[in-house]
Amino acid sequence: MNVINSLEWRYATKKFNPAKKLSNQQIDTLKNAFNLTPTSFGLQPIKLIVIENKELQEKFIELAYFQRQVADASHLLVICIENDTTTNDINAYFDLEKKIRNVEEATIANFRKQLIEMYDNKTAEEKKLSAIYQTYIALGNLMTVCAVEKIDACPLEGFIPEKVDQLLNLKALNLSSVLLLPVGIRADDDIMSTLKKVRKPLNEMIIGIS
Repeated sequence: MNVINSLEWRYATKKFNPAKKLSNQQIDTLKNAFNLTPTSFGLQPIKLIVIENKELQEKFIELAYFQRQVADASHLLVICIENDTTTNDINAYFDLEKKIRNVEEATIANFRKQLIEMYDNKTAEEKKLSAIYQTYIALGNLMTVCAVEKIDACPLEGFIPEKVDQLLNLKALNLSSVLLLPVGIRADDDIMSTLKKVRKPLNEMIIGIS
């Protein structure tokens, strides 16, 4: 499959086969894809929680407005944001860059200072909103990788974040949930899998400027 064929193959899976599990290799691919997602300044203010516990997944059903995908999927991915981006976080990024790229402090000192000042001038809400935007980049990246790897998925905004945060004790980790992504294998009788995609013609979606 080329990537367009893969994207044609994917759909928002409405019914998973709960008896079928993704392999460790498939889950590792998704973990690495998440980690390779681009983020603003490379700061990665997002985290991925990977749940493979049916008892816990069942507790998500009510919190996700009774969408059974959260329980029937092989794994449930919870995409979260860090509740704040601090000077310590920024310094940790630059220290890691020095270690991995073997660069001198003089090379990055000005950018380090500029970034710290930039985030010092942001409100808590501005930093949180910026992190939330980046979860959607991660979601899109994961969904494309799922399509290429023939992993079924269903992106979900429809859930109660505060209840999920309580269930997973995310406050203790300085995290907040933003998106859910059940992943697994579609059920043979998921009628949505046989329906044609409904998309506008390209000439209504694409604007070319020469």
